Amino acid sequence: MPMNAQPDLARADSAQAEQDAIAEEFAFFGDWTERYQYLIDLGRKLPEFPDALKTDEYKVSGCQSQVWLVPGGDAQKLDFRAISDSAIVSGLIALLLRVYSGRPASQILDTPPRFIEAIGLAQHLSPTRSNGLASMLKRIKDEARARV
Repeated sequence: MPMNAQPDLARADSAQAEQDAIAEEFAFFGDWTERYQYLIDLGRKLPEFPDALKTDEYKVSGCQSQVWLVPGGDAQKLDFRAISDSAIVSGLIALLLRVYSGRPASQILDTPPRFIEAIGLAQHLSPTRSNGLASMLKRIKDEARARV
């Protein structure tokens, strides 16, 4: 995909369909330099995150960079807001939010993050970023589990 082209980012009806859409988007890029740039661009598009929410209560432990994740909603619709001080990690957050935010808690719990393998993230993230991604996923799943 040319760097100035934008994929269709319309929200898919299910977490699984969203993962398929992410895999299709990443398939357009020929190499990991382009994929990392796309991740950074996605992270830059995250909604504003108030400094008042950057508290220990919302901080995700296990991440080398600083990550804050704020849950909201209930079992029918669980929403997340999140941000990181790292550009690439913010891109990872953007992907996680696309897959899991705004979904029923049961769907969050029933949807493994297969997009990570599908787009090759597992092989291209540093061990510290992989650990951070696992920590963010755990927090999202724990929040969903607490609401079912």
